[in-house]
Amino acid sequence: MKKALGYLQKLQIAAGGIFLSIFLGSVVIQMGCRYVGIAAIWTEDVSMYAFIWAAFMGGAAMVYEQRHFAFTSISDMMTNQTLKRVLALGISVVMLVFSILMFYYGCKITKQFWNYRWVSLPDFKRGPTWLCIPVCGATSSLYLIGQIVEDVKALMNGGK
Repeated sequence: MKKALGYLQKLQIAAGGIFLSIFLGSVVIQMGCRYVGIAAIWTEDVSMYAFIWAAFMGGAAMVYEQRHFAFTSISDMMTNQTLKRVLALGISVVMLVFSILMFYYGCKITKQFWNYRWVSLPDFKRGPTWLCIPVCGATSSLYLIGQIVEDVKALMNGGK
């Protein structure tokens, strides 16, 4: 399971990188068009939604590495490894609840706005732009379930 989650995380980082490149490219195109006096209003929407996708993909990928939410001030003071695991387990459970809610409500909002059209590109629907929310929620949930399973196994084996 850990190997599959690692592969999924690498795919998600790659997708985030692609969307970040699209963001950068559309901003450069927008600057160039403004410089020469051409109106390219589509670049604003493309750059905004590409950045949102990059942020959601990167955020979920960081959940896998346990670097998205890190309240280390308490755990750094702890010397007992079992207590550290219990704290990590509690944080993972809270984050899992949030991720499941993100997936559920992300699906609802994506379905609601699926047929809305972009103002600057009326041939394209806005649904795929909202899809990043349930994708982030689903992958974050998978990563957290994997972390919870590992923490429970470690606690059953003595906390290490």
